[in-house]
Amino acid sequence: MYLFLITFLTLYGGMHLYAFFRLRSIFRPVRHQTWLLIAWLILMTIVPFLVRVAEQFGMEETALVIAWPGYLWMGFLFILTSLLLFTDTIHYFYRLVFRSFYKRLPEFISSRNASSIVLIIAVVASIYAFIEAGQIRSEHIVITSAKLPSSIPKIRIVQISDVHIGLLLQDYRQERILAKIREAGPDILVSTGDLIDGKLNLDYGISERTPLAALLSSIPASYGKFAVIGNHEVYAGLPQALAFSRAAGFSILRNQSIKLKNGITISGVDDRAVNPGALSDKDTETALLNTVSHDSFHLLLKHRPDILPESDGHFDLQLSGHVHNGQIFPFNFLVKLKHQIPCGTTMTRAGSRIHVSRGTGTWGPPMRLFAPPEVTVIDIVRQQPS
Repeated sequence: MYLFLITFLTLYGGMHLYAFFRLRSIFRPVRHQTWLLIAWLILMTIVPFLVRVAEQFGMEETALVIAWPGYLWMGFLFILTSLLLFTDTIHYFYRLVFRSFYKRLPEFISSRNASSIVLIIAVVASIYAFIEAGQIRSEHIVITSAKLPSSIPKIRIVQISDVHIGLLLQDYRQERILAKIREAGPDILVSTGDLIDGKLNLDYGISERTPLAALLSSIPASYGKFAVIGNHEVYAGLPQALAFSRAAGFSILRNQSIKLKNGITISGVDDRAVNPGALSDKDTETALLNTVSHDSFHLLLKHRPDILPESDGHFDLQLSGHVHNGQIFPFNFLVKLKHQIPCGTTMTRAGSRIHVSRGTGTWGPPMRLFAPPEVTVIDIVRQQPS
């Protein structure tokens, strides 16, 4: 966790430094304005740390006041620096081309003009990204299987992932998530990790600030509700995260399998953040999957979209999340460098399937750009004999 924070703050600070020089070149502020800009950028760099400290000491209102401007700025900065890097690259390319022909760069494509246009685009894109984060979509998947009992023609599984219940999950977004789940009418409701985020006071968090736990608990699911642990449950404090998930009505599968009365077997594995650096995690997952019969439909819940070669073929469908599809464009390209399995549904080499959710909520900035949040509806339909 601390290594993550140090790495993040270093990279985030570098983005602020880059933005400072570019913004200064656009507006050319006088001395006192320059110092105000420096103070603002330093404050925004350390806001994520200040929010965590405030949460640690139970200063919920202070954390909330700091978080809104800080995380909205974070999303804006991600978009701004991405656009500036792109336009700077194009600008320097054109400058080289014009210099090779001994011509001056036209004024209308000067660096300052391009940066001013980028600033406007970044503001508009940030507003759109904030709106898009609240537009919960239902992704519908149909899978046929011969492994369902003859008495059960179809089973509907609804997946939520990466909800990140915390300071910035507004009530109207909670209501939209719940509406999509109710509309789907799940037989089985699953959460594939990162249900909560932040050091919440448990009683306050469930009963007052976010009624989502109690409301999730009230949603009927005839065959049950199941969850696995993601990395943010660990960061938030595992005991309270587990208590919160149970209050929401979920049975938590911690390297466990359970066979339901409808014939489906569900396995769930802990995220590696629970025991970082452990060499036995792969062995634990492989041993767990090897205990499950291949005669029943096997659903695997795993937070990160990774498939061990030893596990492939030992499940019918894996549901994962974690990557958010980058959450804010163009970070989806960076995500793909680390996680090769794309968001959406993919067939594995051994004939299993994996669905990677874009996530239902947001981490950090309450914004999504070209990566809308999803509630996934999976219908497992019994394959008719030919």
